[in-house]
Amino acid sequence: MEDKQTNAGGDAQLWHSLTIDDTLSRLETSMDEGLSGEEVKRRQANYGYNELKEAPPKSIWAKLWAQFNDFVIWLLIGAAVISAVLGEWVEAGAIMAIVILNAVLGIIQEQRAEEELAALKKLAAPEADVLREGMRETVPARMLVPGDIVLLEAGNYIPSDLRLLETFNLKVEEAALTGESVPVQKDATITLAADASLGDRRNAAFMGTLVSYGRGKGVVSDTGMKTEIGRIAEMLSQVEEEVTPLQRRLDQLGKTLGWASLAICALVFLLGWVRGNDPLEMFLVAVSLAIAAVPEGLPAVVTISLALGMREMIQRNALIRRLSSVETLGSATVIGSDKTGTLTQNEMTVTQISVDGRDIHLIGSGYRPEGAFMVDGEQINIAEYPAATTTLWIGAMNNDAQLVYKKESNEYRMIGDPTEGSIVVAAAKAGQDFQHLERAYPRVQEIPFDSERKRMTTIHKVLDPQDEDFSPFHESDDLSDWHVVAVKGAPDVVLELCTQYEQYTDVPADITPEVRERVLAANDRMASQALRVIAVAYKMVKTLPEELTPATIENDLTFVGLLGMIDPPRKEVTESLEHAKKAGIRTVMITGDYAKTARAIAESIGLLQPGHEVLTGKDLDQMEDPALEAKIREVDVFARVSPEHKVRIVRALRANNEIVAMTGDGVNDAPALKQADIGVAMGITGTDVAKETADMVLTDDNYSSIVSAIEQGRVIYSNIRKFVFYLLSCNLAEIATIFLAIAFKLPSPLNPIQLLWLNLVTDGAPALALGMEKGDPDIMDQPPRPAKEPIINKLMRTGIIVQTIAITAVTLGAYLIGLYHWPVDHGNLNDTAATMAFITLSFSELLRAFTARSERYPLLKIGMFKNKTMNWAVLASLALLLAVLYIPFLQPIFSTVPLGWEHWEVLVPLLFIPALAAELTKWFVSRKAAA
Repeated sequence: MEDKQTNAGGDAQLWHSLTIDDTLSRLETSMDEGLSGEEVKRRQANYGYNELKEAPPKSIWAKLWAQFNDFVIWLLIGAAVISAVLGEWVEAGAIMAIVILNAVLGIIQEQRAEEELAALKKLAAPEADVLREGMRETVPARMLVPGDIVLLEAGNYIPSDLRLLETFNLKVEEAALTGESVPVQKDATITLAADASLGDRRNAAFMGTLVSYGRGKGVVSDTGMKTEIGRIAEMLSQVEEEVTPLQRRLDQLGKTLGWASLAICALVFLLGWVRGNDPLEMFLVAVSLAIAAVPEGLPAVVTISLALGMREMIQRNALIRRLSSVETLGSATVIGSDKTGTLTQNEMTVTQISVDGRDIHLIGSGYRPEGAFMVDGEQINIAEYPAATTTLWIGAMNNDAQLVYKKESNEYRMIGDPTEGSIVVAAAKAGQDFQHLERAYPRVQEIPFDSERKRMTTIHKVLDPQDEDFSPFHESDDLSDWHVVAVKGAPDVVLELCTQYEQYTDVPADITPEVRERVLAANDRMASQALRVIAVAYKMVKTLPEELTPATIENDLTFVGLLGMIDPPRKEVTESLEHAKKAGIRTVMITGDYAKTARAIAESIGLLQPGHEVLTGKDLDQMEDPALEAKIREVDVFARVSPEHKVRIVRALRANNEIVAMTGDGVNDAPALKQADIGVAMGITGTDVAKETADMVLTDDNYSSIVSAIEQGRVIYSNIRKFVFYLLSCNLAEIATIFLAIAFKLPSPLNPIQLLWLNLVTDGAPALALGMEKGDPDIMDQPPRPAKEPIINKLMRTGIIVQTIAITAVTLGAYLIGLYHWPVDHGNLNDTAATMAFITLSFSELLRAFTARSERYPLLKIGMFKNKTMNWAVLASLALLLAVLYIPFLQPIFSTVPLGWEHWEVLVPLLFIPALAAELTKWFVSRKAAA
């Protein structure tokens, strides 16, 4: 046999476009006998096992290298090595401790290896029933080969891709693969066009999907990586991971600081050398400047802040799988959302009943049997509409679904077809007692649904009609030995079988052409609202025909009513979409469902904007990438799309410089989730594949949690900006202080160990506390950040310049005062002055931390002591600073001397100047913006 399997990424054998005979011929197999044992072995050697390849896990060394492969980290390591060579072991040890702490934190957070291919494997059926040499046997699914004949029953997972050979009422749940919310009715006898989309291939079944109803037989067409799931796995392996916007900005910032610090160091070294200073002394000064220039605490603070953000996200029902992705959602400009289970509840619900020209609307969604019945906006007693109760009575009898209540979780679960389940729930809302129904009208025979007849018929013996309130019968009716023939199906088909109709008073009357037109008009009206419409009819027979066939039993029926059902939107989704829109975020629906249904849902929740379009997968197939990139700005809904289409859509959005957050829950979403800037999976309804591929998992499947996560992502990024602003203003002040002192031929006021203490202890704790800020009040009223906007924008640059000048001025002021008034207080020139400079710089930076809590809002408006973490951080840093100043054994390590009241009287007024300058800058900027 030639290798005729689907080749992902190349030519594909379109099995759905072949007849059954052609398929069997090309696969060289027999429908009744299957393959021989020898042939199975030969094909296994040729095709390999029916399993998906796993990507090798990243080694601990690769993870470690990823943590160290950063410009700022290399600068810190270089500074540590130089310090060690010069004998400055304390400085070298302190720097390396920070580097190691950052790496350990990063590895711990990144420990969850990506296991999307392993999750895909879990979807494959572990065993399969096959025909081999004419005998039925059960084999491990991984042992299947192309040409094997597989037998299918309700509850089976499809073990490989199949071309169906026989179908008996076979329905397959394909939501995880195609996005179709309703099980697909399969038909082996049809032959489809070669360009039929994945969701329309009703003569094929796909690996990992579930048989929900009926039985069938199929021949294995593709196995392993050449199945549809395998093609998705292949796409996952081909999509390269990219750095997040935060990583790009921090890398950019680190390189800028690094090169700037090297340039300053070189300048100071050359300046001192030219002036005749000792080269070794100038080299130590240059190292000090390098330490001052690089914010050593920044990598650790960013990592810890992101980890704290992850904790906050969990409290908001969002689980972050990758540390650096915390902020990315906050920069999202587009959310590409799946429909089924994301915007909708993934629970089919009857929302409308039409009887005798009257429309009754049902309130309440999901499987919980609670709700109300409304007519013209007013609640009614459904018992006063007998034709409606009869409609539900027939729908409940002609039904194989079961509603199960789980007491321990107070939840309802549906077993069976979702469409039938929605009718069961609607009947339960009306008060139907199913135990009484089964006792009063036990089913004795049935003619199952099939796609040609488009209807299902059940026959029930009448035992105790008075025990069932929903039936159209009365106590005076003598119905012993009678049977109820209950029929449900496509409205046009069922209507043709009827000679009478039930008036809303429950009195039958002859069907007239006008009545037929009215029923069909009601069907069209409901279908235009994207409702799935089912008609119900019945008749009473005394004696059943000897041969029960559609021709002998499905005639002279009484038409009762229409049931309209839909997978309804989530209650909170409209408000959430409005919040996203207000925040400048556009939402695009990307679904495998039909265009009509997708449009109706999108319009009902306000997602489809005026003038925007709905495109289908076939439309995308006819468009080149440049055309799609131009068109996508005007498209809000994509329907009947394949996994490849979803990836193209994400790429087109990103080509328009959008930051894309892709939400989804199915296997079909996995490649797009990985291609997007951040993938968001549903935690409850989502497949393992979607969860393991995504960057973030919503633990409550609530679309509102996405908006909440966006807000938190913006808060996290804002907080990162705050402590970058804070650290840089402090560090630049340290550089300016040393540089100006050297330039004016003064001794360096700060030594390397003091600078490390300032950067790691004095500045580190308040910087972490800035990560606990709740965000500015209007954070969700601002548009998303431009993708290329650097962390240091114009507003921050202004603040940094002001703070650098203010902190440098008060530090050098304190230093000069010390040199002038107390030149040799403790026996050494510069001791007191240097200590005064160190204390002034430290205290002013701590007070400055309070003003850094907002870039635009004054301290009084956001609450001076509202951030309790900041209060404790500043107090702790103050305590440690005073310890360095007054504990004797620490004084020689940090080159400090104790200060008296006469020193503090001079210093205290200077300490508050930088904080006051920050508040004045905010006031000036806000006045300028208002003007």
